[in-house]
Amino acid sequence: MKIEKKVLAKLNKCYSIAPLHYQGKDHLLVAAEKQDPCYLFDLDGNMEDTVWEGPGGVMSMVQVPGTDGQFLSTYKFYSPNDSKEAKIVIVTPKGKSDWEIRTLVTLPHVHRFDILTRDGKNYLIACALKSGHEFKDDWSMPGKVYGAELPDDLSGFDEEHQLPLTVLKDNMLKNHGYYRVMEGDIPTSVVSCDSGVYRFTPPAKGESEWTIETLLESAASDAVLVDLDGDGEKELGVLAPFHGEKVSVYKKKDGKFEKVYEYPEDAEFTHAIYGGDLCGKPAFVVGHRKGKRNLFAITCDENGKYGFETIDEDCGPANVFHYVHDGKDILIATNREIDEIAMYHLSK
Repeated sequence: MKIEKKVLAKLNKCYSIAPLHYQGKDHLLVAAEKQDPCYLFDLDGNMEDTVWEGPGGVMSMVQVPGTDGQFLSTYKFYSPNDSKEAKIVIVTPKGKSDWEIRTLVTLPHVHRFDILTRDGKNYLIACALKSGHEFKDDWSMPGKVYGAELPDDLSGFDEEHQLPLTVLKDNMLKNHGYYRVMEGDIPTSVVSCDSGVYRFTPPAKGESEWTIETLLESAASDAVLVDLDGDGEKELGVLAPFHGEKVSVYKKKDGKFEKVYEYPEDAEFTHAIYGGDLCGKPAFVVGHRKGKRNLFAITCDENGKYGFETIDEDCGPANVFHYVHDGKDILIATNREIDEIAMYHLSK
């Protein structure tokens, strides 16, 4: 690939990235892990607004479907050891540099969440990394996955009136990884923790229960499903274990996922992940935050052989987001370890 890099801005411990449709245009939100701002960019990478100056602690941001720029965000998750006050907030644009922020639900240690729309209903899925702790690096209280039907109108929620949640699955140690994967027109959630990789599917019309499948029974930090070899069935790309150094591809054989490829080096503190098309070819993009701190793409050739290509070096990405704009493939990376929001133009 031909790669052109542009630094959009400097942001201390930049972390979360999300698309936002606002005032008739597509935008990007970029927010920080620590007590720092959230910025709004256009798709060309120009900064358009500061959504907030703090408090930050943003792991996830997701637009509320059908709205003009309203989104949900995690708040005050500063690290696994400093996330007791974490919550999900509703962010509503009122004007230039004027964004109203209200509590949707207080949920200690909430790390990832999403809004899945099925059969006309919106569902919130929220993943807590742990359920509590008493001291630094205390993992004695495993995390959980929560769900709720999300009303179309969120105006009634605030600190005193919060959204009730239901536990979908508990006993999820180091419940870190999340990725939305479409199965036809049905959105599903791939969730990764120390006991394995699971897929959550919201209820179908007329039903109330979520479907939970086990995809892998070994520890994982993050995972995504993507059809790398083009045979019509998705492979499972896995980062393991929690914040670990192994990057692998699993292919389903006789109904079970088996490892068919492993990135040839230890990629310390794997974190950024994307699965989908890249320059017209399916790819599994990974970034890691220690060691060489590279960003790279794993693909499969026409002979079924997996390989990788390095996109950037010594950048330490926390997250990565892909889109196509004006016919160009673009990756946005929050290169947390060097406080850099970067745009990569990719072409064959």
